Amino acid sequence: MFVTVPPLDAPVRLDSYLATLADIHSRAAAQRLIDEQFVCVNGQVAKKKMLLTGGEKLSVVLPPVQALDLVPEEVPLNIVYEDEHLLVVNKPRGMVVHPAAGHSEGTLVHALLAHCRDSLSGINGVARPGIVHRIDKDTSGLLIVAKTDVAHISLAKQIKEHSFTRMYEAIIVGNLREHSMMITGAIGRHPLQRKRMAIVSKGGKDAVTHVSELASYGQYSHVSCVLETGRTHQIRVHLASIGHSVLGDAVYGAKKNPFHLEGQCLHAKTIGFVHPISGVALQFSSELPDYFKDILKKLS
Repeated sequence: MFVTVPPLDAPVRLDSYLATLADIHSRAAAQRLIDEQFVCVNGQVAKKKMLLTGGEKLSVVLPPVQALDLVPEEVPLNIVYEDEHLLVVNKPRGMVVHPAAGHSEGTLVHALLAHCRDSLSGINGVARPGIVHRIDKDTSGLLIVAKTDVAHISLAKQIKEHSFTRMYEAIIVGNLREHSMMITGAIGRHPLQRKRMAIVSKGGKDAVTHVSELASYGQYSHVSCVLETGRTHQIRVHLASIGHSVLGDAVYGAKKNPFHLEGQCLHAKTIGFVHPISGVALQFSSELPDYFKDILKKLS
């Protein structure tokens, strides 16, 4: 692919510019191409942090699509909505979204491959077909899956532009000082514990979470959390940063587990978006899972 950069009002990083091209779709994909030396600028192998000012001639080699070697698994799925472009699935707590170290089978992706066969978008690579966004293994709730690249691009754009609704419910330790509040703080890798995320002063990504109290139960509260951004572990990190970790969260909260939970009490309850093909606004909500309702019953 050959591209001549048009006049620019201000310098733009190469990876950011490449992410706007139709055949690349995302900054992460652009960075992979640059790292693997598939991008040249004015005939020279490009570097990721290179700034474009306009007029540069770009040469981009798009590698062939890799054959998918994951084995489909007939794992039951709770599908809330489905058409030929996308589906919305209610993921149970304990299910990993896509294959990763230590999770080579039984993931949502394995189940999707069995259900959708060849009808999943390929933008996020062979290990994450159809996956537009993720939720943690021990978080339950609604997740959208793209069947086509066109749907994937549209949905990813909505997430980037913050027009994609994601509302969670959680049980947290303690009580909020205000009925509703906004938590901010850039999120990045913890400087010492690399498997954890943290609010950082440098190198993080801006994150905003809107939290509202639904009910108070003395030492605990039932809250809703609306994501304005979608960073890794965002809700868990933000709530822990104000002293109200999610109940059962052994990573960011107390090690004590009085209710013997297997993971945090966090559920992706509502999801809303504009259908990428029809343009119709859609919104779906799911019931709180049994483990969540059991805790609320004990607290009340």
